[in-house]
Amino acid sequence: MFTLYIKIAVRYLLKNKLYSFINIGGLTVGVASFILIMVYVNYERSFDKFEGSENVYRPYLDYLEGDTYVPGDAMTYNVTGPTLKEKYPEILDFVRFFYFEKVTFQVGENIIEQPRGSMADDSFFNIFTYDLLQGTKETALKEPNTIVLTESLKNKLFGNQDPMGKSVKMVWDGDALTLKVSGVMQDIPKNSHFKNAYLISFSTQKAWDIFGPRHTDLNWNMNNYYTYFKVDKNASIAQLRQKIINDDIEDDPDERHNIQAIQDIHLQSNMPFEIETNGSATRVKFLTAIAFIILVLSWLNYINLSTTKSLERAKEIGIRKVAGAQKRQLIMQSLLESVILNAAAIAIALGVALIVLPIYNNLTGSDLSISLSNLKQLAPVLGIILLGMILAGLYPAMLLSSYSPSKALKGKVRASAGGLNIRKGLIITQFLATIILIIGTFVVTKQIDYIQNQPTGVNLNQIVSIQGSVISTKKDSLLQEEFNVLQTELSKLPFVEKITNSKTIPGASFDQLSSSVGIILPGGVENDQQIWYQYYTQRDYFELLEIDFVAGKTFVDTPRKTSNNVVLNETFLKVMNIPDANAIIDKTIRFWGNDWLVTGVVKDYHHFGLKNPVLPMVITHGQSDNNILIKLDEKASSVAGFSSAISQIRSTWRDLFPYSTFNYTFLDSKFEEQYAEDKKFGTAFTVFTLLAIFIACLGLFGLTSYTCIQRKKEIGIRKVNGASVLKILKLLNIDFIKWVAIAFIVAVPLGWYFMNNWLENFAVKTSISWWVFVLAGISTLLITLLTVSWQSFNAANGNPIEALKDE
Repeated sequence: MFTLYIKIAVRYLLKNKLYSFINIGGLTVGVASFILIMVYVNYERSFDKFEGSENVYRPYLDYLEGDTYVPGDAMTYNVTGPTLKEKYPEILDFVRFFYFEKVTFQVGENIIEQPRGSMADDSFFNIFTYDLLQGTKETALKEPNTIVLTESLKNKLFGNQDPMGKSVKMVWDGDALTLKVSGVMQDIPKNSHFKNAYLISFSTQKAWDIFGPRHTDLNWNMNNYYTYFKVDKNASIAQLRQKIINDDIEDDPDERHNIQAIQDIHLQSNMPFEIETNGSATRVKFLTAIAFIILVLSWLNYINLSTTKSLERAKEIGIRKVAGAQKRQLIMQSLLESVILNAAAIAIALGVALIVLPIYNNLTGSDLSISLSNLKQLAPVLGIILLGMILAGLYPAMLLSSYSPSKALKGKVRASAGGLNIRKGLIITQFLATIILIIGTFVVTKQIDYIQNQPTGVNLNQIVSIQGSVISTKKDSLLQEEFNVLQTELSKLPFVEKITNSKTIPGASFDQLSSSVGIILPGGVENDQQIWYQYYTQRDYFELLEIDFVAGKTFVDTPRKTSNNVVLNETFLKVMNIPDANAIIDKTIRFWGNDWLVTGVVKDYHHFGLKNPVLPMVITHGQSDNNILIKLDEKASSVAGFSSAISQIRSTWRDLFPYSTFNYTFLDSKFEEQYAEDKKFGTAFTVFTLLAIFIACLGLFGLTSYTCIQRKKEIGIRKVNGASVLKILKLLNIDFIKWVAIAFIVAVPLGWYFMNNWLENFAVKTSISWWVFVLAGISTLLITLLTVSWQSFNAANGNPIEALKDE
């Protein structure tokens, strides 16, 4: 019997090729899109999930701003971990990290730059359950001057050699240290927010001269450490968090400790001094919503077409019932057809997903895969698809089995009012989803264009920053003098218009800034609450980047190229309640135990891009070898010119520093990287919106086709009685226009609500203009009319004799 059901189902689907093609096509696109999006969503939600990670938390600092505490810093003090463990028995262990954004390693003649690594307590392997491939977890980070390499870094430095016990020279901030390899661990998974390429024993701090007592002694002076701790699995996290918040463990009323689960950091945390740019929970939610919208649209298409098509099968069902078929058998037959059709769509969709995955990875900037190893992650996704497949097939099956055999055989089966209302509701839902997605596409595109075209307060065009690590010379005044010589030599190159150096550059990470609380303003006014940020640079930095002064001027020139001069920004004045920029010029402010002379106030510029608010800045006068900034003239404006310029800059660098690394960054490209994820999100949003529209069009095309077939005789009679093609088109299209109008009325407030929430992620944001909604509504109407009118026009132009000849 079951075999017979399958044969009948297959024959029916093959006989009705258009019906089958539209359904399979729509379901294939819907399922493939759903799989691709959910693979990405699952990856984003999988961050920092390792054995025991549900009990791992990170303390962070809240700062008091006015009367409210705000998340202020992802870093804490070197004493935070020991204090928390001693004070709260539910905390079992802790590990501290001193993070290196980038260092240089040398093994023999092999010199490489390596980003991302840390000094870590020997308790690291008690909290992070990563495998140690060589060495022992108990001793690998015990002794000073020892280092654990990841497998990838080990291969870069030692190739196939055994590294255990061998020496590695490390250079950081111009200072060198020799370390002994004490272990090799597995590479940190990509879905970790803290991707250390190496770990140095924490006790190395005391053996390294570059770290003074402020680092090595336990104190509340420097919050330069990331701390993580493991909590007893039976502990109440809510109670622990409240105790930590209430207990002023650092004895400072203007700041407090707080905690967050390590599994929440990637999607939920966006504080200053994060280890890396985290993901976005909002982005994940939007993509998840799009995935379900596309999938539901494909199911709605199937339900609509199946119920409409069921009217053609009324006589078939009547004959089956007269022949003795029971209701459950008819339901089984219809469900089997649905299963076969959906199974075919799922099989094709998996193939499509595998084929387009590389394109999708490029679109989202991911490195995702669909394989047997991640089928476990895909199981819920496939389960949702299968459940929806059954539910989508159930309604048409129940409808078919409910037909009266007498009415069916007399050809008197008509769609019931309830059935028509359901189909209308489904179509309106499709239009609603389509309009909301189109609104979203317009808003996302408008916002991305807006932030790219807004003035940032700096001119980054044709400016290159060069950086490198010098191996052969210890960092001292002699090395600094060599960098001065380098700048002099570079300034002689014919394409160099201006040159300077700076601790940081626009678009760089928080790691190149210092954050502070506490400052004494002119007149002895003290502010101990407001966070401000500091970096140092040279006097011509502002001219090179075309940062304008609203009052005063740049630093006073000195032979040593450093002084007690500072330049403030407008936001600093606002948060410190200084109304007049001119009033603070040539006045003294005090911080870090020193007096500083204010020489100028610059206009606000967006150091971290337009996604973030402008920060209060204190810019001091000092030399740095972090970034040498070169403004190139018009001679280097072509691709060939840039290439030649970089080649000559590199050659000049190598002449002075033969044992070193060399890197360069164009500032405009670096700054644009901040918007890379938003651009990819915008592209993905647009692509999946187009796919949703395609699915909706497939459904409308099929629905219109069957509507025209059902009204074939009516159209013939109207034509015989003199109805024009235009009137018949109006007759067939008027319902769809009404449904689009209803959907538009509902979509406008929903679209505004969702997109307004998305825009809250930006410090500088565009407005949601009225034309966005109008254009979305008109676009949907035009798409609908074009899809429907094709079939309607063919029906209206048909020969009425062919439609009426069997009467």
